[in-house]
Amino acid sequence: MHTVTLEDARRIVAAAEAKADELGQPMNVAVVDSGGNLVTHVRQDGAWIGSIAIAQSKAWTSRAFDISTHDLASNAQPGQQFYGIHTTNGGEVAIFAGGVPLERDGAIVGAIGVSGGTGDQDQAVAEAGAAAL
Repeated sequence: MHTVTLEDARRIVAAAEAKADELGQPMNVAVVDSGGNLVTHVRQDGAWIGSIAIAQSKAWTSRAFDISTHDLASNAQPGQQFYGIHTTNGGEVAIFAGGVPLERDGAIVGAIGVSGGTGDQDQAVAEAGAAAL
């Protein structure tokens, strides 16, 4: 299949939640399909409500550009090739760590976005979720 299913998304979220629990940091976890559409979102108890939209934006951004938001961020700094990209697409582009494309058989089938901790924590939780696909 060329997109993330709800079953896939549930497995991805479970792995991400386990990593967030291990870190002791409640997170928002969003999974989008190959079209960038939200498949599921979970806000762990105690996670910031302000991070709901951020997690979804990270997932969308990662899928929209087929790159981790961590890597996009380094290319979006002043003087870099994508400087200003965060002002495009109605401001939905997120340029900080926590968004990771989801790949199956060498094709991008969706993305995960995580928000609620430090950039390193968000990235670690997103990578744990992505590994469950």
